[in-house]
Formats: sequence, structure tokens, C-alpha cells
Amino acid sequence: MQNEYNKTRYSDSELREFQQLIENKIKIAREELGELTAVLSSSNSNGDDAAIAGKTLEDGSATYKKEQTNQLAARQKKFIEQLEAALVRIQNKTYGICKVTGTLIPAERLRAVPHTTMSMAAKLKQAS
Repeated sequence: MQNEYNKTRYSDSELREFQQLIENKIKIAREELGELTAVLSSSNSNGDDAAIAGKTLEDGSATYKKEQTNQLAARQKKFIEQLEAALVRIQNKTYGICKVTGTLIPAERLRAVPHTTMSMAAKLKQAS
């Protein structure tokens, strides 16, 4: 059996483990997105009251809160898309291979950030 440093890809059983992890994260992320969407749709239904009341500090606060919720929802959608792309990489058996260095991304990093496409070395190099 090869050790993790000599491997060029993860085994099918390891990929299944990552797939299960990612599918669980997608389920949770979709539930959270649903909650954010519900908050947004309920805040939209109160829009007429705000127009009647005029411009007050509460209106500004509500607008700010709605913008924050919109940003969270957009971030959540992007996260789900990244996780779904990781599932495609699992199907293609390219999951866990750094797109910059071509080396295997350590399993610990993939468990922490399952949608990553770069090793820490590549990520740190990119940041500098």
C-alpha cells in the first residue's frame, strides 16, 4: 500500500468518504439557504409599511439587515456551487489533486475545506 505522500490520487473508498462528507455539507448549506431565503421573503412583505412610515432609523436598520442577509445568501449559494463542483471532481477521480502543483492535497485539509482545489503551499504562494 502506498503512503499518502507517494499517492497520485485518492482511492475509491476514500473518495466515497469525501463524497459523503460533501453531501452532508450540501444538505446543511441548502437548509441554511432556505432559512435565509425565508427571512428575505418575509422582510419583502413588510416593504409597504416602511414606505408609509417614511425614512427613519428603523428603515435604515432594516435595509442594512436585508443587505447582510442577501450577502449571506449569495455566499451560501456560492459555497453550495463549490461543493457541487467538488462532487464532479470526485466522479472524475480528480478530487484532492492541487490544480496548481498537481500534488495530492492532504486529507486533513480536504476534511476541513472539502471544496478546496489547492494545497496549502499553493494557497500561501498565491497570497504572497
